Amino acid sequence: MAARFITLEGVEGSGKSTQLARLAASLHERGLSPLVTREPGGTPLGRALRDALLAPGADARARSPLTEALLMVADRHEHVARVIAPALAAGRIVLCDRHADSTLAYQGGGSGIALETLRSLNAIAVGATRPVLTLLFDLPVEAALARMAARAGQAGPAPDRFEAETVAFHERVRRAYLDLASAEPERIVVIDALRPADDVFADVRNRFDELLATTS
Repeated sequence: MAARFITLEGVEGSGKSTQLARLAASLHERGLSPLVTREPGGTPLGRALRDALLAPGADARARSPLTEALLMVADRHEHVARVIAPALAAGRIVLCDRHADSTLAYQGGGSGIALETLRSLNAIAVGATRPVLTLLFDLPVEAALARMAARAGQAGPAPDRFEAETVAFHERVRRAYLDLASAEPERIVVIDALRPADDVFADVRNRFDELLATTS
């Protein structure tokens, strides 16, 4: 099977990480061995940056959005060079939890950095390595926040830097994601994440099978 680079995106609480794990397990059952990775945090350097970028507190809130974007892009460049591109060259399927679109949605839509600036930075970071399919898990912010609150109520981890943002921030992020999907419908597939997890996964699996059928 030919190498394919697939990314999963969405607002906080959209369930994309759960769906990524289910997709990876499904591929293993089919005799495939996908590389499962994430941004930030897909390399040793990325894990250190992830700790810094997602840490809650006043220091994180005071950080310049551009500084945040530059750190995200630095992690992305390292990730592509050391992990994603070599895996694709070896013929593997790569499943990545967040990638370049997250920077456009969060630092662009959420924090207000010009998209042209972020696109230029992303282009330097990724070169010719681009996803052939992006699954965007979409749901209303109110529902996303309710999921995060329920998770916190079950003694889950404390909200990270982005989970703790304002409702208005999350609304801007969601709108930015949907705008990206409207601009690139051939790559970005919007999936209704408000449905039960099994229904969402059926959609994920069907989209993946469609990709295989059209790019074999």
